[in-house]
Amino acid sequence: MSDSWIILGATSSMAKAFARAVSDRGERVFLAGRDMADLEAMASDCLFRGAAVAEAVKFDARDSAGFGAIVERVRKEDGLINVAVFVGSMPPQDAIDTDPTLIQGVVTDSHTGPATFLQMIAPEIEARGGGTVVGVGSVAGDRGRIGNYVYGSAKAGFHTYLSGLRNRLTRSGGHVVTVKPGFVDTAMTWDIEGMFLVAPPENVARDILRAVEKKTDVLYTPFFWRIIMGIIKTIPERIFKKMSV
Repeated sequence: MSDSWIILGATSSMAKAFARAVSDRGERVFLAGRDMADLEAMASDCLFRGAAVAEAVKFDARDSAGFGAIVERVRKEDGLINVAVFVGSMPPQDAIDTDPTLIQGVVTDSHTGPATFLQMIAPEIEARGGGTVVGVGSVAGDRGRIGNYVYGSAKAGFHTYLSGLRNRLTRSGGHVVTVKPGFVDTAMTWDIEGMFLVAPPENVARDILRAVEKKTDVLYTPFFWRIIMGIIKTIPERIFKKMSV
């Protein structure tokens, strides 16, 4: 019996790569996002690849009134329910410095919106005795840096939320994987200066699936970002506050 994957933010490059990968395994995929034309095209591709079910569903992290319809739709399917969260937004920090009202959207997209949805689906995951949540955060959430500290703070909050949800779901057989990607070739990172070691989305999707199979708690992808961030986190604050990283 195939299981279901709800993929939030399904039009991002990482999400598309992940959707293709789980479709190749014959899973059911529910592609959630705002661009319905893109999602419908993706659904057709997923069916061609072997997905048992592939549907486009409307999802906007800033409009929680629509979350319940997705939960009710997937509740009709047998098997385990899994969720992969690829939602987030990262305006340039200087744009936020000019217009602080942008902060609310960043926090909603990158933390509170997805967390609200996961709170709604969690009882169904528990009732079925298993299921996986993949929460895509960012290495930016490991330490506040001058170039993206608003986005980083939103992802840090999401990381903490995922840790608590993992503690909750493990009691009923579920699991939560916190994913902390470094630089990935997505629309979010295009045109940003100083990018290095940029990973293809397909490689990130492969790493995520391996983490799901191994029930990994926290995944840095590519792997070397664990080392990079380990070093960054150990820099004393008196030094770090003078650095531009």
